[in-house]
Amino acid sequence: MNKEGRVEEEEEEEQTFEELGLDPRLIRALTKKTIDKPTPIQRVAIPLILEGKDVVARAKTGSGKTFAYLLPLLHKLFTQSSSVKNLAPTALILVPTRELCQQVCSEANSLIELCRVQLRLVQLTSSMSVSELRTTLAGPPEIVISTPACIQTCLSNGVIQAKAVQDSLSILILDEADLLLSYGYEDDLKALISHVPRRCQCLLMSATSSSDVEKLKKLILHNPYILTLPEVGETKDDIIPKNVQQFYISCAARDKLVHILALLKLELVQKKVLIFTNSIDMSFRLKLFFEQFGIKSAVLNAELPQSSRLHILEEFNAGLFDYLIATDESQSEGKEQVDDQNGSERKKSKRHRKHKLDAEFGVVRGIDFKNVHTVINYEMPQTAAGYVHRIGRTGRAYNTGASVSLVSEEETEIFEEIKSLLGENEDKVSQFIAPFPLLSKNAVESLRYRAEDVARSVTKIAVRESRAQDLRNEILNSQKLKAHFQDNPKDLDLLKHDKMLSKKAPAPHLRDVPDYLLDPTTQEASKIVKLARAAMGYTNPSRGKGSKGRFKRSRDPLKTFSAEAPKRAGKGGMKRKVKDTDNGHKQ
Repeated sequence: MNKEGRVEEEEEEEQTFEELGLDPRLIRALTKKTIDKPTPIQRVAIPLILEGKDVVARAKTGSGKTFAYLLPLLHKLFTQSSSVKNLAPTALILVPTRELCQQVCSEANSLIELCRVQLRLVQLTSSMSVSELRTTLAGPPEIVISTPACIQTCLSNGVIQAKAVQDSLSILILDEADLLLSYGYEDDLKALISHVPRRCQCLLMSATSSSDVEKLKKLILHNPYILTLPEVGETKDDIIPKNVQQFYISCAARDKLVHILALLKLELVQKKVLIFTNSIDMSFRLKLFFEQFGIKSAVLNAELPQSSRLHILEEFNAGLFDYLIATDESQSEGKEQVDDQNGSERKKSKRHRKHKLDAEFGVVRGIDFKNVHTVINYEMPQTAAGYVHRIGRTGRAYNTGASVSLVSEEETEIFEEIKSLLGENEDKVSQFIAPFPLLSKNAVESLRYRAEDVARSVTKIAVRESRAQDLRNEILNSQKLKAHFQDNPKDLDLLKHDKMLSKKAPAPHLRDVPDYLLDPTTQEASKIVKLARAAMGYTNPSRGKGSKGRFKRSRDPLKTFSAEAPKRAGKGGMKRKVKDTDNGHKQ
């Protein structure tokens, strides 16, 4: 640690959680969650937070920043005297999006339950009324997780008294600090900071360093320790983790559909796949296009109700479908603002309400997508930082991952900015983003006729109708069935978000690519991808891992001989064979 307060990762043997001085109950909880060793950011940050220091921690996505502040926070609350009665929460965790709020709440609750400690944690959302906020905060709870706007609502309506905050608040945590200001929470934060006592410990967690982080640091912190680990910080080639391979495909904008069809239909990328677009309409255009080729996918955007978004994420993380098309709302925000100015007063009011919903949704940052092997940028982001955040959805927790960006001529300028950010220049051979090697020109051309024929059928009217239909379905599922699902949580699994939206049934011949259209080079590449997938242990489709799948994989080796029985004999013969086998096994 030097005089400037910057901490570099020390060259030392890996420490354990016991050596970091955490409460034994937390260590047992981590063991139950199969977390044995702290990550680099946790090894450095936890001791400083336990000492009560203000900390700014910058570490890459998936490096364990959430537990880096949750573990010492819970340790402090466990050891705190229960005789002290506070009139406001002891700890406040501020995040930029509702999805991240849900995620942090889930992680903290799982730790508290495993520790078997009486500790109350609540999550605030913008959809709550003042009376609901008052009921939720009655007590008060020890930990509140919220967006800055909800806290400001509580302060302005007297749900939380400013004097109580000054007396009770002992730790303030800003997660994804680099996004809090860009999401428009600057005024809310300034209003809150005026009530935060000087003795309050403040923590800033961020994946990148930006002017917004510097502004927050000056606004909130007092002589903080700045943690920038070498794995993320000082060299440009570490902006994207080394375990993520980056590729690009140069093509015309009108040819992007045939290129992404070739990538998915010829199985040239590892599943699960997260596809980014810049607009909701483009997301639905892709979904309708995929449906005609038998590719099941789901759409995730800020237009959907919160419960639907969370359920889509749960299904995708559980492996119920392999392709998720996510709309990066930050890329179309400027366009929506222009539309607001040109619309009538009535339309402006509606758009304003919609934008208010969008403000607490962010798919690019904060959401923990599990086991995403490939990120595809169907449309390039508007900024180089947006590219970094998108790619951060894969390669999490030091797993391997890959990204493929479809770059049109109109997107060349932003692509050059991205390469410059990653440390490349015009005279240097590309080292970080390489041309995608597995897709040949012949393979693309062989699918062109089919792709262009289907693309013509996906009109603007079809997109608009499917978008409205999907929204109606999700609102119906969200509102009318909410009470039912609370009583019957297992029934929620019956809802599928990858259902067909197109009115026209897909042509059967488009589901499979005939042999005469397959390019030999691409065929070999597809085999390599399948072998790599098998080596990683993903030989069976994840949706076959339900109760039926487990029942079929009997441990009795004799039962495996009946697998082909339905093809060679009638139902009665199969039943007799199974029955005889069972009797023989019992004898």
